[in-house]
Amino acid sequence: MATISVRIDDATKVQLDNFCRDVGSNTSTIMKMFATKVAREQRLPFTIEIDPFYSHENMEELKRRAKNMDDGRHCHEHDLIP
Repeated sequence: MATISVRIDDATKVQLDNFCRDVGSNTSTIMKMFATKVAREQRLPFTIEIDPFYSHENMEELKRRAKNMDDGRHCHEHDLIP
């Protein structure tokens, strides 16, 4: 038998422990169930979506715009609103 150690914030740990208790189990058993399902099905049992803001294309566009601003192109000064 192997041991896996995972670091999570305190609030998430409390919520996870409470959920596990509420369904009549414990965190260790639920984590074993999760790992078994992933290993058996070779997929995560939930959907993970990419935030489009962090897409490669968007990051390249942001870098291009920042460079243009550094070079003084395609940017305009605006009066600050008091």
